[in-house]
Amino acid sequence: MQDTSTDHHRFAVLADYGQFYLQDLDAHAAWMRSHADSGAPAGWTEEAVNSDRISVQPHSIAVGTARSDVVETTVHVHSTTPTANLEEAEHVVEADIELPNGDLAIYGPADDPGQERHIHLEAGRYRVRVSYIPYVPPVEADELGDHFLYRIDVWPVDSPAALAVLKQGPSPWAG
Repeated sequence: MQDTSTDHHRFAVLADYGQFYLQDLDAHAAWMRSHADSGAPAGWTEEAVNSDRISVQPHSIAVGTARSDVVETTVHVHSTTPTANLEEAEHVVEADIELPNGDLAIYGPADDPGQERHIHLEAGRYRVRVSYIPYVPPVEADELGDHFLYRIDVWPVDSPAALAVLKQGPSPWAG
C-alpha cells in the first residue's frame, strides 16, 4: 500500500484494560461533564466489543486491543480519503470524530494527565480508519493476546457518516 499521508506518527501506547483513546480531550471532558447525570450510554456496547472493536462517543474513539499491554500504533494524517488496505489487515473499521479544538490526543487509560501524545489538526470533523494489522513484536511480551499494529488513518470530511466495518476479523478475536 502506498503511503499518501501528509503527516505520520508512531507511538507505543499502554493499552491498559484492552483499549486506548483518540480524543479531543477538552471537548470530550466537557461532554462527559454535561451528561454526567443523564445516564448517557457508554460506548462499549456488545456490538462494539464483539464486532466493531471500537467504541464511539462524542469527540472520542476508544480502540479495543487484543491485549492489555504496550501496543504499536501509527497515525497517518491525510488531506483526502486514503485507500484502505484490506489485504494486510485482519480487521478494518471507520468512524467519525469531531475535533472542535483541533487536538487529537492519543493515550491509554493508565496514562497520567499530560502523558498524552497530541497531533494538532484544523478544527472540524474527521473520518478515522482503524486497521488491525498482524504484527510480530521485536521482544516477546508476557501478556496474553494477539499482536497487532494499530494503524490509524485520519482525514477531514464535510458530512457525517455512520460507523462502518470494512473488513470483519474473526470472532472471538482477542486472545
